[in-house]
Amino acid sequence: MAKQKLNVAIIGYGFMGRAHSNAYRKVGNFFDLEYEPVMKVASARQQDQLDAFAANWGWQETDTDWRRVVERPDIDLVDICAPNNVHLEMAQAAAAAGKLIACEKPLAMDATQGRQLVDAVAAAGKPNMVWFNYRRVPAIALAKQIVDEGRIGRVFHYRARYLQDWTISADVPQGGNTLWRLDKSVSGSGVTGDLLAHSIDTAMWLTGPIASVAATTETFVKERELQDEPGTRKPVEIDDACAFLARFAGGAMATFESTRYARGRKNENYFEINGEQGSLAFNLENAHELGYFTHSDEGHLRGWRTIQVWDSDHPYMEHWWVPGCVIGYEHTFINALADFLAGLATGEKTCPDFADAQATQVVCDAVLQAAAERRWVDL
Repeated sequence: MAKQKLNVAIIGYGFMGRAHSNAYRKVGNFFDLEYEPVMKVASARQQDQLDAFAANWGWQETDTDWRRVVERPDIDLVDICAPNNVHLEMAQAAAAAGKLIACEKPLAMDATQGRQLVDAVAAAGKPNMVWFNYRRVPAIALAKQIVDEGRIGRVFHYRARYLQDWTISADVPQGGNTLWRLDKSVSGSGVTGDLLAHSIDTAMWLTGPIASVAATTETFVKERELQDEPGTRKPVEIDDACAFLARFAGGAMATFESTRYARGRKNENYFEINGEQGSLAFNLENAHELGYFTHSDEGHLRGWRTIQVWDSDHPYMEHWWVPGCVIGYEHTFINALADFLAGLATGEKTCPDFADAQATQVVCDAVLQAAAERRWVDL
C-alpha cells in the first residue's frame, strides 16, 4: 500500500533540530507506518548556517522567514525547535494555519503562555505533540508497563534527580545562539524548565498528578558575560539548581533535584519508585538498564535485579536490533515520532500533547513560586 506523504517544516537548526531531523530521516526505515515524513523545508534566521544544516540533513528547501513557511499550503506538520521565548508565537501561527504541530519542551515560557497554546490547538482541532522523548526510552517505557501491571503495588515514594555540570565555570557566557538557556528572557527559567520538566513529565506519567510542592533554588554564578557582546556583563536570572518536595494526588511523597553544577555528571537523569510490593530504578547514563526489586520473590532469592532492556518483547525493541545490541539517545526521538505518526493513522493520542505538557508547565511554575515565596504551593 502506498504511504501517505506528510510534508514537514522544521524551525531551528540547533541541537534539537539535528535530533529531530535524524528522526524524520530514519523513522520509515525501522517502523512500518502509514505516513511517510517528507523533509520539505527548514527555517532559521542565518541563511549560511541554515543552508549547511539543510544540506547535511536532507531538507529540500530553506527559508529564513518562518511565518511564510507556516502559511505554505503544502506544509502539513510544523516542528518547532526554536528557543522557548518564540514557542507561543510560532505555535499559535501554526495552529491558526491548520497545521499539525510538534514542539520542543518546555511547551512555553510559563503556564499562562501554555494555556494560550492549549486553547489554540484545541480550536484548530489538529493533532499535536511535545517532544518529551524520555518517555520513549525503552527502559522507562518498561517501567511504565510494570507500574501499570500493578507489580510494585501502591507507590509510597518517588525520587528524581537530573544532574549536569556544564555551567560550573564562571567564564561560560550567557545568551546568543548556543547559550540562550542561561538567559531568562529567552528560556523562561533555568534547570526547572530545561531539566526538571523532563523529570516532572516522567514522574506524572508513571505515578499520576502532583498535588503540591515546596522548593528552593540557587544561582551560583550571579553575573556572566554576554556571548554576543564580549566585555558586557549581565546578572544571571535563571535557576542554576533547584530542589523540591512534592506530594502526588495519590498520596505518594517525592523529592526532585536538578543542577548544572554536579561535577562529573554529564546527563544523569535518575528516578526511583518505591511501592508496597516492589521498586524500580533508572539512570539515563545507563539507558538500556532498569533496576527492579520485587518482594514476591522467595526470601533466599530476594534482591535487586538489573533488566537488560534489549529483547524483542521490551517496548520498541522489536523495531531495532537483535538482543544484546542497545539503542541510544537519538532513537528515543525516532520512537516518539513513530508513535505520533501511528496515532495520526488510528486517530488515537499516543504522544504527550500540548495539554500534557501544560500540566508539566503548571508544576514548573508552582515550583518556582514555592521557591520564591518559601512555602508549599497547591496545584
